Amino acid sequence: MADNESATASTTDQEASKSTETKRWADVAEEEQDVAEASSTEPKLDSLAIDDSRLGHSTLTDPDDSSIEAVTSGDTPYTSAKRFEDLNLSPELLKGLYVEMKFEKPSKIQAISLPMILTPPNKNLIAQAHNGSGKTTCFVLGMLSRVDPKLTAPQALCICPTRELAIQNMEVLLKMGKFTGITSELAIPADPANYIPIQKRPPITAQVIIGTPGTICKWMLAKKLGMSQMKILVFDEADHMLAESGFRDDSVKIMKAIAKANFSCQVLLFSATFDDAVKAFVSKIVEEIFVRDYNQMFVKKEELSLESVKQYKVHCPDELSKIMVIKDRILELGEKVGQTIIFVRSRNSAAMLHKSLVSLGYEVTTIQGALKQEDRDKIIKEFKEGLTQVLISTDLLARGFDQKQVNLVVNFDLPVRYDRPTEPDYEVYLHRVGRAGRFGRKGAVFNLLCDDRDDLIMGKIEKYFNAQIAEVAPWNSEKEFEVALENAGLL
Repeated sequence: MADNESATASTTDQEASKSTETKRWADVAEEEQDVAEASSTEPKLDSLAIDDSRLGHSTLTDPDDSSIEAVTSGDTPYTSAKRFEDLNLSPELLKGLYVEMKFEKPSKIQAISLPMILTPPNKNLIAQAHNGSGKTTCFVLGMLSRVDPKLTAPQALCICPTRELAIQNMEVLLKMGKFTGITSELAIPADPANYIPIQKRPPITAQVIIGTPGTICKWMLAKKLGMSQMKILVFDEADHMLAESGFRDDSVKIMKAIAKANFSCQVLLFSATFDDAVKAFVSKIVEEIFVRDYNQMFVKKEELSLESVKQYKVHCPDELSKIMVIKDRILELGEKVGQTIIFVRSRNSAAMLHKSLVSLGYEVTTIQGALKQEDRDKIIKEFKEGLTQVLISTDLLARGFDQKQVNLVVNFDLPVRYDRPTEPDYEVYLHRVGRAGRFGRKGAVFNLLCDDRDDLIMGKIEKYFNAQIAEVAPWNSEKEFEVALENAGLL
């Protein structure tokens, strides 16, 4: 299975619209052999870093309806952590949490999961939690806590489905670990201009590695990434990493290599969603490869729809009406409340919508898998710094993308399964919704419906999540959109 990493193609709307649709999650471009063989040099994180002076800081809060079920194995006692001091962290890590991250206390998810991660004998953990509840802090803090700063060898490995998520997780690690002296390296593919043959690279000595599965496998096969000192292995968005339609083969290969080199390595699998089939496979594979018991943490399915985010549906007469709704209602009102992400199903839809909104005078940026990696990085950086307000995206950013200023999400196309276009992709829908209302903030999602098939899909989504999604009608009423945003707490 090819990795998202090989996404290098044209950046123009015209060329992007010609690109082949890839029937897999996250809008991945076709693999180019030259780049596939390349190993990355570490991108310059200075150029990707976010200027915090542009952003507001807020305390991490919990969705009020969190109903967390922790299933522990064996007789190891765990006590929920009311303060970060309860976790026996180093002074340097505490300083990072309070000074750099500006946290005050653990979120509910962190209070329960961190003692399970950090308490000897450091058992494996399969954890599911709300979008925006602080999962990243759990596994980044877990990695930093397990590393011996005096040992110059890879000791912690985090695997992500996209380079954007890997870069974002690295930014959190650099911030949280600022005072520790712990070294880190990104394992994502470089653009061909920065390509260094893997044979010419020295062995990896960074203590924490964060990257995508294709590059990590290449480093392992070339004997550049040693596993003998590995203490902790993290899978972010683990349901996709271990799904048949995702990166299962590479993920299992990495797990087996680590288990062979260091049997005591701790495995953490984090995601906002685990369907029953993936959950069963994850449990089976962890048991079989590492042959030891593990802890679990799950949120009840009915609790997963984020109550802080108001969801709406809008019946539009045709495709052009959907664009006019975005222009005249959502973006005009949305400028007052924060940033907006518009999700589309394909690269062609992205190119069409981008062209339409630009021709109507709107400054929008678009991200999809066929863009060059340096262009993807630039678009993300500008959006995170607030230089752009509206971002059109394929499902490349549906999972894990964290931008606190995003209060509006628009589903221009509803997410469906590629093999069954009348069957919703419930996990992707939930992940898209989770881009708004991060960390318990207010947010609104507008689902634009156009025909009977959209009605059918929306009905299935409502039934699955046991939610009645309110309709904004008529579709062109400014007053009704204002009322919807007021009810969402945004106006």
